[in-house]
Order: sequence, then C-alpha cells, then structure tokens
Amino acid sequence: MTILPNLNTEGIKYVGSKLRLIPYIYDIIKELPVVNVLDGFSGTTRVSQMLANNGYKVFSNDISEWSNVFAKAYLLHNNTLKYYNDLLDHLNQIKGYKGWFTEHYGGDENSKGKKPFQIKNTMKLDGIRDEIDNLNLSDIDKSVALTSLILAMDCVDNTLGHYCSYLSGWSKRSYNNIELKIPKLCSKSRKHIVYKEDIFNIINKNYYDLVYFDPPYGSNNDKMPSSRVRYNSYYHIWTSIILNDKPSVFGNANRRMDTKDGLADSVFEDYRKNNDGNFFVLDSIKSLIHNTNAHYILLSYSSSGRVTKDDLLLILNKEGKLLQNKEIDYRTNVMGGQRWTNEWINSTNRTNEYLFLLEK
Repeated sequence: MTILPNLNTEGIKYVGSKLRLIPYIYDIIKELPVVNVLDGFSGTTRVSQMLANNGYKVFSNDISEWSNVFAKAYLLHNNTLKYYNDLLDHLNQIKGYKGWFTEHYGGDENSKGKKPFQIKNTMKLDGIRDEIDNLNLSDIDKSVALTSLILAMDCVDNTLGHYCSYLSGWSKRSYNNIELKIPKLCSKSRKHIVYKEDIFNIINKNYYDLVYFDPPYGSNNDKMPSSRVRYNSYYHIWTSIILNDKPSVFGNANRRMDTKDGLADSVFEDYRKNNDGNFFVLDSIKSLIHNTNAHYILLSYSSSGRVTKDDLLLILNKEGKLLQNKEIDYRTNVMGGQRWTNEWINSTNRTNEYLFLLEK
C-alpha cells in the first residue's frame, strides 16, 4: 500500500512563503536517507510543518518572534485538542474594547488614513490579547493561542500581505469577524526541537542528516531604504501581538520604533557591498554553506535576491557534489503586485525560485 505524503500546511500571508515550493522540496528529499532535518530559516514554519507531518525529526530555527511562536505551537504542542478547543472558545467569547491595537491599527469608513484592520476586529484583538496574558498559560499553550490569534487576524486584514502600507479601500475580507480556531497541529511521531538563534550558532551545534536553508532575500530595489525590505518591518504587527509591549510607533503604517531605517537585521538581507564590490550577503552564504555540519544541504534562493544563480553554483560546487539544480518559474507570490516605486515591479511579474541539493 502506497502512503501518500502529507503536504498540507498553514500560515499567514508571507513575502517568502514556500507554500508553492513544498511539493518540489518533498520530491527532492523523499528518497534521501535522512531523519534529522534542520529548517534553518523557518519563517511561517510551512516547511517545518511538512517535514514533521511526514515523519522527520525537525529542528526548526528562526530569529523572529512570530516564527518562534508558530514553531512552538505546531511542533511542540503538548495538550489535548479538547483543551485547545475549550481555550479558544473562551477567548472567542471575550468582549473587545478600544485599546492600544485599536488606537494604532483600527479604522472604519470614516477613518483618516489607511488602516490594516476594521475597529470591530482590533477591539476583539485588544480584549483577547490581554486575556491570553491573564490566563497564565504555559509557554507552549500560549504559543498555540497566539498562533490562532494571528491566523485569525490575517484572515481579516486590509493589506497586500505585509504591514509597511495598507490598502486605500477596505478589502472584502476585512468586513469578516475574527474567529480563533485550533491551528493544524503537526504530528509528534518524533521529538522536535525549536530554536530562536542566529543561524551561525545552530549550523554546527549538531550533526544533521539534511539542512534546509531559505535565507531572507532583502530586495533588489536600490531605491528602497533597507528597513523597508526587512521581514522585521513587514511583520511588525505580529511582533507587537506576541510581545504585547505596546511600543512607540512611527510613520503612516505605525511601525515599531525598532524597525526604523538602518542596517539590515540579518546579514542575509544586507544590501551593501564590501570593498571588493561584492554584496556582503554573498560572503554570508559562503560561510553558511561551508560551516554547516550536515550530509545534505538543500538551498532555496530567489531571482529577486542579491546573489545570482551563477554565484550560488560557484559556492556550492566548491563545498561538495551538487546533486540537483532545479529552477522553478512562477508568478511572484503575495508581494508580486505591489509597488513602492514605478521602477520596482517588472513587466512579466514573474520570478525564478532555485532549489539546489548539495552532498557535502
């Protein structure tokens, strides 16, 4: 009897989402003799979810607050579905009020300026978020509740999939009411591990059968300040929901102050060049591949990133045997239709995604 793979995952709308790549990723690794897999830049954890649901032991890592919470919810959940159902039913009954989130992110038909959510939903967000803290939940159960809350808010947003700017007219989905539901929690056939560390502290901590790297790409748009093309900036609202720290904000989008213009949060998002005229990110990828303690490395990269395909091939061929080199052409994901300048969006609105399988 043939057992079909479980490729169903869930997550928020996300710049670097690997939803469409998951079948290709599974197809590449399914015949490899691997069990322990590190997902080095897990993002919304879709790849980690797929790996867990197909019997792999997953080491999931990302420095972002929202990714860490998602990973703990999907991979480490340790309570019954009845418990989570009762918890979310309780939270759905919480009465909303006009708090910090409503003040900064809630709007209605008469609001001045563009807002990411309608007031009815930010009021519920204010009430539910405070109640989550009041319940004194365990870290993992709190992560499940926060993941459910973020998924619910993502279903009623008024954005293009990021939070640096908002739609001028209300999207159809923004009129819906938020409803917390149990996330699609992953199989725990193996004991998964979740990290929240700089990737260079992780790659040689253990020996991994396979490491999957999907580093953040930044942007090829030289006209944009670096802070506008960072993941930390794109998803500042999710950070504020998780921390509930009610930070000072700035700008039309009410971004957190810690996302102000400056150098990239990650060396992989750094748009600068070194004295040799090469992007800093090129040296970062070289170091990443060279120092990884694994049998196989699967690397994703996009044509929208700073490093070229030829550069990547040179790096990989020096580090081992390149087993596969797959190029996938598809319409750009949720970010494809947006434009901050008239020059940024291309005429075809397409991008190439590369998958490289290396045996070290």
